[in-house]
Parts: sequence; structure tokens; C-alpha cells
Amino acid sequence: MWRWRRNPLRRPTDLVQACIGLALTLAVLAATPLAMVLVGTTVHRSLQQTADEQAQSRHRTTAVLLHDAPRHPEPGSQEDRHTRYPVKVRFTDPTGHPKTATADVRPGLPAKSTVQVWTTDTGKITDPPWTAKQIRSRTLGAAGAAGAGVLIAGALTYAAASRALDRRRLADWDKAWAQTAPRWTTSP
Repeated sequence: MWRWRRNPLRRPTDLVQACIGLALTLAVLAATPLAMVLVGTTVHRSLQQTADEQAQSRHRTTAVLLHDAPRHPEPGSQEDRHTRYPVKVRFTDPTGHPKTATADVRPGLPAKSTVQVWTTDTGKITDPPWTAKQIRSRTLGAAGAAGAGVLIAGALTYAAASRALDRRRLADWDKAWAQTAPRWTTSP
């Protein structure tokens, strides 16, 4: 903004654009952490409530494999630690009734091996309740997205203002040229 103060080529729209840029920069710097805190707090509260509900409605139980789990083609590989295969298992639901279902288990487990599974109140196998690490990860993701959203909104606002000011500058230039052109040209 200071560079436009005494410049003889400065147009009024240049100063307006500089002021808009400064105002948007200050607004984005103030709004970004605020948005991140507000969204992060709200999302964390919501996810924690969901995790608490999951902890109350999900139960950990022991299941017995009814069949051998497929062997992984490369035992001991890094992939071996994360790969799971669907295998039929038998377990007791929270009401004490025996159930049979499919659970994802590590590769290479023989039949009659035991694994830990999570079930719902109705006896369906499900994922375990969210952990604090999962909640934290999702919260940080949402807060980061909120911060990025504020930055993008600020950039788009500046781009729209610059475009409008450019149209104004071109219109002013056309008007000035319409007044100057007759003096510089001899053609009708």
C-alpha cells in the first residue's frame, strides 16, 4: 500500500486493491486459527460422543475359527501385518446365544484358533469403538480442512475483487482512449 501513495501512475483502483489485499490478509490471519479451534472442538466433541456410544453398544468377545485362514504369499512381509482375510467364526453374542459369522483375521491362522472380535448388542460383528488416536486424527483433519477453507475463501475473494477492479480499469481505459483517439488518429 505504501508504494502506491505518491506514485503518479497510481489509479484509484490500485489503492482499493491494495486495501482489499491488506484487509483480507488480516482477516484470514485472524479467522484461520479461530475456525480451526471452533471446528476442531466441535468435531472432537461429536466424535467423542460417538465413541462413547460405540463403547456402550459394542462388546469384545472371543471367537473360534471354523476354517483355516488363507496363508499370505509372503510370510513375514510388511503387508502380512495389515492383511486380513474373511473367515467363518463362531462366538457367543452379548445375550449368551451362539452365533456364526464372518470375521477378518490374520493370514495363516489354523481352524479352532481363537481371535478377539467386537459385536453389537444384536450380535453382529463390527469394528471396535473408536480409539483416542482415531478421534484425534479425525479432529486434526477437520481442523486442517477448516483452516484450508478459510485460506481458499480469502484467496477466492481477493481474486474476485481483483477481477472486478480489472474490469473497472479496462472500462476506464476504454473511456480515456475514446477521448484521446480522435486527437491521435486522422482516419474517420
